[in-house]
Amino acid sequence: MSENAIGIFDSGLGGLTAVKELVRVLPQENIIYFGDTARVPYGNRSRNTIIKYARQDAYFLLSRGVKMIIAACGTVSSVAVGLKDELPVPFTGVVNPTAAAAVKATRNGRIGVIGTSATVNSNSYKNEILRANRDITVFQQDCPLFVSLVENSFISPEDDIVRLVVERYLQHLKAEGIDTLILGCTHFPIIAQAIRNYLGEGVTLIDSGRETALYAANLLQEQRLLNTSSQTGCCRYYVSDTVEDFRRVAEIFLDHSVGNEVSHINLEHANI
Repeated sequence: MSENAIGIFDSGLGGLTAVKELVRVLPQENIIYFGDTARVPYGNRSRNTIIKYARQDAYFLLSRGVKMIIAACGTVSSVAVGLKDELPVPFTGVVNPTAAAAVKATRNGRIGVIGTSATVNSNSYKNEILRANRDITVFQQDCPLFVSLVENSFISPEDDIVRLVVERYLQHLKAEGIDTLILGCTHFPIIAQAIRNYLGEGVTLIDSGRETALYAANLLQEQRLLNTSSQTGCCRYYVSDTVEDFRRVAEIFLDHSVGNEVSHINLEHANI
């Protein structure tokens, strides 16, 4: 089972930042990624719909024989918290590893959280941070336009549109004197430089994709599920909408072409 793939899913493309970090941390692991691009975004859906979609995504990955599942989606990690108890393989979302890293990083006890509306409204990061340290003050801001910017290739820190949207969303957090900011959506690291430029070098940015990859590596080691092969692993991608659009935007997230390793899958007709 240790040679089986790690399964990662997201509502669309943001989870590819977690794939990129996982490949960096565990280059020998095989990865299967599912992006539910036909139903993106999850962030403005109802709680019941998010749970339904997350369950379908996870069970699709299980049908591919994965040894672990990562919900590389802040919305799913915040809302579908009961999914972990349903699955027969190790599971993690992005909230717990990321919140723990933020608590460790802060120096003045003032942490900002940005994410989709569903993530922010769930208070998942805030609750996890306060569970670790009640003395920390948490400031939250939903940033729904960040997802649209990234998926439409508006990512340059020099772009006027990017700079204006970043300033509009983050001016409150900057005024509150945060010294740590959780990028609570896996799209957001793509525009991290624009965020860093606005907030200044004194603010530590916590990348949910990277922290989740590190946590997953530790969990696999604990479960004795690490792939011990000396060969580099491979990545396979599945999407629920057009393959061509995914290929184009995936290069932004991964810094390389995904070539022919992408397939379309219709969850309603999938063998799950």
